[in-house]
Parts: sequence; structure tokens; C-alpha cells
Amino acid sequence: MSKRVCVLGAGLVAGPLVRYLLAVPDVELVLADQDADKVEGLLGGHPRGRGLPLNIDDEAALSTVLGGVDLVVSLLPFTLHLKVAHLCLELGKSLITASYVKPEMEALDAAFKAKGLILLNEMGVDPGLDHMAAMRVIDRVKVRGGKITSFFSYCGGLPAPASNNVPLGYKFSWSPSGVMLAAKNDGCYLLNGETVEVPGEQLFQHYWFQEVPGAGVFEAYVNRDARPYRAIYSIPEAESVYRGTLRNTGHCESWDLFKKLGLLETEPVFDSRRLSPRRVLAGLINSDGRDLIRDLSRFLEVPEHAVALKKLEWLGFLSNEPLELDRPTPFDCFGRLLLDRLSYQPDETDMIVQHHEFTAGYPDGGRERITSTLVQEGEPGGESAMSRTVGLPAAIGARLILEGKITAAGVIRPVIREIYDPVLDELEGLGIGFQESRG
Repeated sequence: MSKRVCVLGAGLVAGPLVRYLLAVPDVELVLADQDADKVEGLLGGHPRGRGLPLNIDDEAALSTVLGGVDLVVSLLPFTLHLKVAHLCLELGKSLITASYVKPEMEALDAAFKAKGLILLNEMGVDPGLDHMAAMRVIDRVKVRGGKITSFFSYCGGLPAPASNNVPLGYKFSWSPSGVMLAAKNDGCYLLNGETVEVPGEQLFQHYWFQEVPGAGVFEAYVNRDARPYRAIYSIPEAESVYRGTLRNTGHCESWDLFKKLGLLETEPVFDSRRLSPRRVLAGLINSDGRDLIRDLSRFLEVPEHAVALKKLEWLGFLSNEPLELDRPTPFDCFGRLLLDRLSYQPDETDMIVQHHEFTAGYPDGGRERITSTLVQEGEPGGESAMSRTVGLPAAIGARLILEGKITAAGVIRPVIREIYDPVLDELEGLGIGFQESRG
């Protein structure tokens, strides 16, 4: 008997997931998105695929769609997952997302358990593969009687070296707004038993260089609060726990100055639809715009030849051409220019770099350093590394649920062996594998 899966969202990471599920025998796929062209392009006329134009705000239509399937996978923005989760709970459907478990989502645990439903979150690359690769190492250490005393985890979605041809050293393989919002997060981690707090306004001032075998040297800055991972990973003895984002050299200094300019702010709202980037910058620093570089230099207290100012010019912030945005904010203007200048061209490829470093202690007094590293490049003219490492874990998780191979219920992450072992094993067969070293 065939199973029906509804995938909500046909964006940048949907392709590998859709193609994987359509290749699973006896699975019928409903792909719903407000962009009908994207939907049909992904389905490619497959006989077991059905496209559905859907406005996520139309709750009645959404309920009708979800009521007719066995499993839901949400690739929507994380802000919409809770709405979908409540509807799945009402309709008795399990749900998969690739997003972090927010407290509001965690609060649904008992209700999903009571109905025997699965709310499987964090099934992407970060969060997702980072958990799986980490838990595989951690559980193997525990089998040998050891304990994890320190854990450092790094991940970055970057241009592949051959496609790193822009001065910002970065391109967007997913929504610019997500990257921009994350740039405002606070950070926190444990270092030798002490808590290190990094306020959002200082996020890009607190970084270090991190070497990743087979990939190079990057800047690493803290990714949210790492402390809960002592409990999530069951490593209470760990005195150092850190989760960081990787970027190419020069990123942190430039983005720190972009933040100081107010380019990540959603206020003020500009009335003009024909606002130029130059006017936006001038307005943010109270400049008359006649010598904007000089005024920017004074405002930021950097030389007029500073690389961040060169990057702003390259992005188009000195242009008088209107942006044609409806009542834009600085955030909107910055996002538009980033997307215009930092998008991948059809023949360009991205790269996912994920790297874990563990220190383990054993009852005989021995210590061991373990690393686990994934370096994955996209396919020229084909699937991006980001879409594969986000979409495929979620797709494999969906198949495991449909086959009854995940017995846990409630709000769960892929930190249990019945999830991470089959997912990592299958991904390795698909060319997405971690390299471990011990010493």
C-alpha cells in the first residue's frame, strides 16, 4: 500500500529531498508551494508526484492537504513550523523539519507522545548532520568506557574554492534573511569549565582562526548557546563545549562594521519606493552624501581605504540607482544587494565544511583526541552541497518513519542511534561521509 508524503516548500534545498522520495517505491509525493513554477520544475512530470499551489496562510486549504497524507516534511521558514506542527497534531500526522527545536516546539512533546506521533526536528546539516556525526563518536567512546571532556564543533556553508570569486568570500545557498538574522544572535559556550558569553553586538569581534583538514583555514565565531549540548549529547563531564560558524578570512571584521552601520536593523522604514543604496547609507550616518566614503570612514573610525568600505562599494552601496522596494528598511536594502551580488551562477558550486574535535578520557588514565570532518562540494550545474546535506537527511528520516523504523515518539532530534546510524550509513553510500582520525 502506497504512503503519501506532503513536502511544504519548494525552495533552494528541496530538490534532493523531492528526488529521493520520488525514487522510493510506493511513495506518493505532494509538493506544496505558492510558486507553481518551482513545484512543477522539481516534480518534472513524475507520475507519483503532485504539485499544489498553496498559500500557507490559508489554514483551511492547508488542513485539507495535510489531512490526506501520512507524513509531513516542512521546508518552510522556521517561523512557520509551529503553525504546521499544531495542525499536524490536530490531524494526527508526524512531522519532520530541518530547523532548531524552539521552546514552543519542545512544549508539544507530551502532546505528540500521547498520540504516538513523531515531531523530528533538526534533520538538516546544521542542525542535523552535526548531531549525528557527534553522537556516533560520543557513543563509541562510551562503549569503550570513556568520557568526553571537551567538544568543539564547527560548520560553514561557503563557496567552493573555484567559485570563491567575490571579495566577501561568501555566497548564498539559502535565504539571505536567515544569514542576516543569525548575525544578530547572542553566543555562549563553555571553556575549561567557565561560561563565556558573547553578546550579539560583539559576535563578530569574538572569533579565532580554525584549520579544517582538507579544506583550509577559516574564521570561527560562536553559534548560539552551546551549553545545552552537554545534556542533549549526554556529555555532562565535558568542561569545554563550543559550537561555531565557519567563514572565510575577513568576514568577521567586515560584518562587525556592517552591523555598526545599522544594515541589519528593521528600523527606520523608508517611505520612498525609489530609494538608492547611497541614500540609505547616508541616512544611517547622518551624511549629506557628497563625500560618503569620508563620512563612513569617520563614523566607523576606519581608514578610507578600509576593506569593509571597499566591500560596501563593490556591493553597490555607493550607487544612486533606485532599489524599487516597497517601504524598505536597512535590512531589506542590504538583503537585496547581498542577493544581487552574492548569488551562485549556474556553473558555480558551494561547499559544506563540518568539523568536530573531541577529547576523551578513559578509566586507565589514557586520553584521546578525535576529529570528525565532512567536506562536501556541490555539483557544477547540479545539486548544491547545501541542498544535499539539508534535503537528504530529512528525506532519509522520512523513509525511516514511513517504514516504521523510528520507534521514538514526541519531539526528538537525530541524537539516537536508531536515527543517526542508518542516516549516516546511507549518506556515506551517496558520497556524503565523515572522515575520522584518532590520536
